[in-house]
Amino acid sequence: MTSPRAAPLRTALLPVAGLTAALVLAACSNTQPPQPGSAATPSAGATSSAGATSSAGTGATAGSSSGGSGGTGGGATGGAAFLPAHRGGTLKLSATAAAGTIDPMVNYTLQYWQLYQATYDGLLAFQKVGGQPSFTVVPDLATALPTVTNGGKTYRFTLRNGIKFSTGKAVTTDDVVASFRRIFTVSSPTAGTFYNGIVGAAACLKTPKTCTLAGGVVGDAAARTVTINLTAPDPELPYKLAVPHATVLPAGSPATDSGTKPLPGTGAYTIASYNPSGNGSLVLQRNPNFTEWSRAAQPQGYPDTIVESFGQTVESEITAVQNGQADWLADQPPADRLNELGTKFADQIHVNELTAFWYLPMNTRIPPFNNVKARQAVNYAVDRDAVVQLYGGKNLAAPVCTILPPGFPGHADSCQYTKNPGTAWSAPDLDKARQLVQESGTAGQAVTVVVQDDAVNSAIGEYVQSVLNDIGYKAKINKLSGNIQFTYIQNTKNKVQISLSQWYQDYPAASDFINVLLSCVGFHAGSDSSINIAGYCDKTSEAGIAQALKTGQTSGLAAAEPLWGKVDAQIMANAPVAPLITPKLVDFTSKRVGNYQFSKQFYMLVDQLWVQ
Repeated sequence: MTSPRAAPLRTALLPVAGLTAALVLAACSNTQPPQPGSAATPSAGATSSAGATSSAGTGATAGSSSGGSGGTGGGATGGAAFLPAHRGGTLKLSATAAAGTIDPMVNYTLQYWQLYQATYDGLLAFQKVGGQPSFTVVPDLATALPTVTNGGKTYRFTLRNGIKFSTGKAVTTDDVVASFRRIFTVSSPTAGTFYNGIVGAAACLKTPKTCTLAGGVVGDAAARTVTINLTAPDPELPYKLAVPHATVLPAGSPATDSGTKPLPGTGAYTIASYNPSGNGSLVLQRNPNFTEWSRAAQPQGYPDTIVESFGQTVESEITAVQNGQADWLADQPPADRLNELGTKFADQIHVNELTAFWYLPMNTRIPPFNNVKARQAVNYAVDRDAVVQLYGGKNLAAPVCTILPPGFPGHADSCQYTKNPGTAWSAPDLDKARQLVQESGTAGQAVTVVVQDDAVNSAIGEYVQSVLNDIGYKAKINKLSGNIQFTYIQNTKNKVQISLSQWYQDYPAASDFINVLLSCVGFHAGSDSSINIAGYCDKTSEAGIAQALKTGQTSGLAAAEPLWGKVDAQIMANAPVAPLITPKLVDFTSKRVGNYQFSKQFYMLVDQLWVQ
């Protein structure tokens, strides 16, 4: 997802500039107790608010690797028991801007995927706890993990009894079947990458409006079962069924993007109102028809109401949290406030490692970056250490040269585009970059860099602009609101040449980066949901992706990891993107907030925070 998650992303979770040593030390001074049954060594990095307890005995596990694979846990019991004494109150969140559509099958941003965890459910879910166990897939609307037969091509689920939508309507197998069809009719961003293996999906992708998924998703109302039939085994399917794009909505939900109109869900909260305007807000209230059925999948929340307000500057947001007028900001603390936060508010700071990367997608279909030498030139020219400093320094980011982040399944240490090519980035090679621009015949062409308009995205964008000018282009910058930049750079009608974007894992598998971002099926001309922003489609890369996917299907995901590393290197030889950094995230919460937990899958568990 992108980060506006998006993203997919995941409105942006903006980077932190100028993190001081005092803040890092303060944030790392408190460690969390080990997860019951896990290694005894606690991970340093994030703090918990005073008095907070966290799911399964641990809070955020920042400072540890975000990589590693997840799993399935049919017997998972979720977090600690609910503590009624902390129930109630209004949790006040803030963001500089809204994150676009509220439709859970269309939105692909972290900002709203965090909130969807408490409002919507699918057949499966990622466990709502902190730390590594948050990668575990557990039954949600299904009574148990699926029965898998037919050589891994048939998944059968039994639907729980008694679950209702926020409207009071009971959830049925018809709702589940209709929801899978809707993934295609609304052209969900992951329809062609996550769900294209369902029988009938090919026809749905070709003509979404007439999608039936006949034979692909079959409901049996009497037995309360739902059967998903695949054209080939897919060991990643449980992950894909646990993200918001596989939400179960009422049959009869609109077949188009609902935009600003909230859709009924089954979670602990319901979206009471949504106004994405400059001074608008998103309001979540308790779902009157919710009764907790699984603490692991959908625990009851603590606040009575959750309000995310839009329209303030980051400066005013941080001041509001300091003064107790707000409880958390979706945006990151500005550089000139970090020393103050590190010394005066250290117990309210939480630093977490992320499985993500910031990168420059280059449009491979229009000049000048339809020339591979021009794209390679950008990779050689960018000083990744400079980008690290603009983001916040080495305590909050590290330079990367690969698509798959360090510590992630399939990652192999490699850097093709640096002064001394090898396993790690060393320095830019401007002479090589200028030579490639001249050889490409694109020198002197006009290039526009499209970025979000917050301080740090703007600073990185301006730096990239200066690099492009330095190597022989006539570059300018276009700064857009985070509410629209991500969809704008996807749509080919806007003829974006190069942009700054971010990608945050949807689930812990290499395909979630490479297959989603850089496969042919991720590109949709003229669409705001064309996540392959570079428009990259290469036969050799496609063959490598197909081989890695096939190996994962037949031999397991671990066996496919070396193949994904090779695909990463092969794609980077064609340079459709320029990877820049892998980031960390700082959460700043108000003094009254307790029970801070950081899920490696969906980040801070918003509805599990205490405000009283």
